[in-house]
Amino acid sequence: MKFSISKQAFIDGLNLVTRAISTKTTIPILTGLKLDVLQNKVILTGSDADISIETTIKADDPDNMLAVESEGAIVLPARFFSDIVKKLPEKTLTIQTSENFQTEITSGQSSFTINGLDANNYPHLPEVQTNTSINLAADLFKQIISQTVIAVSNQESRPILTGVHFVISGNNLLAVATDSHRLSQRNVTLPDAVASDYDFVIPGKSLSELSKMIDDDQESVSLSVTQNQALFVVGDTLFYSRLLEGKYPDTSRLIPQEHDIELTFDSSDLLASIERASLLSHESRNNVIKLTIKSAEKKATIFGNSPDVGNVEEDLAPSKIEGNDLEISFNPDYMKDALRSFGQTTIKVDFTTALRPFTLMPTENSDSFIQLITPIRTF
Repeated sequence: MKFSISKQAFIDGLNLVTRAISTKTTIPILTGLKLDVLQNKVILTGSDADISIETTIKADDPDNMLAVESEGAIVLPARFFSDIVKKLPEKTLTIQTSENFQTEITSGQSSFTINGLDANNYPHLPEVQTNTSINLAADLFKQIISQTVIAVSNQESRPILTGVHFVISGNNLLAVATDSHRLSQRNVTLPDAVASDYDFVIPGKSLSELSKMIDDDQESVSLSVTQNQALFVVGDTLFYSRLLEGKYPDTSRLIPQEHDIELTFDSSDLLASIERASLLSHESRNNVIKLTIKSAEKKATIFGNSPDVGNVEEDLAPSKIEGNDLEISFNPDYMKDALRSFGQTTIKVDFTTALRPFTLMPTENSDSFIQLITPIRTF
């Protein structure tokens, strides 16, 4: 095979597919990058068996400057190959392979020769055969990922909790994640109803990588789901992810239906206060901050303490305080993650008792997005 291509277009493609390539794999060929050269396009593929990414660079786009002399396929060592391409001196490069899988990469006066592998030994990508796909607005889907993936578990002892649970029925999409200490739930109304119902769990790591691939100028993302695979189409790139096996726990019962205390805050103001209080709590072993609410005085105060360093006390400025008095302790890192997911908006924080989970919701469309945090017992 032999072709020449724009260096920048090729690097953009490499950056996409190398997201899926891991050096820690039990299948040695998966540390490589598969290169398929056809008459009018080049297909790059990377995989770690859990995630597979395939992107196409087409000759009909003049910016790609793609000219194919002969077709073929090869697997090249991903890290070395990417490093070489990024260091090449000119704006275009030429790649040519010989019969013994040696590959020559030339650009200007620079020439590299590296050893490749037979592409026939590269595992086939999963087959996602379905006639139905769901189109999602790219910016909305990226937002759903960022708002839910923060609450997935990092503990492999309960694998199902390392993913985000999606339930799609009619024109409603529900995304939920929990690590049993906190929960994040997003509810979205789709513009068009889907033909059949879906219930699946995608690993949080897959969604994090997918989110990085969705550019601001991307309009939509297409999703297709089979029994054990999900396929996302983002422009000219295909993103495959395995689905997690097992039944996701019923999280609806975890969300309190009633509350005794309600506070309303500007989310960025509350986030700044929590960040200041956590400066000292991070120095203590338990990493806890305490919130006291005195409703009659319309006063809310936050405390952070480290026996070795000192303590911090700050009066908060909620725009509304209603209900009973309360003293509650929680992990500030969970609170910061939750508050960042709301962006610049007004939120309400609802409490029941010192030992019951509390919720954070936007004041407008409060049913659309809920963050739940379990408090910490300090006595």
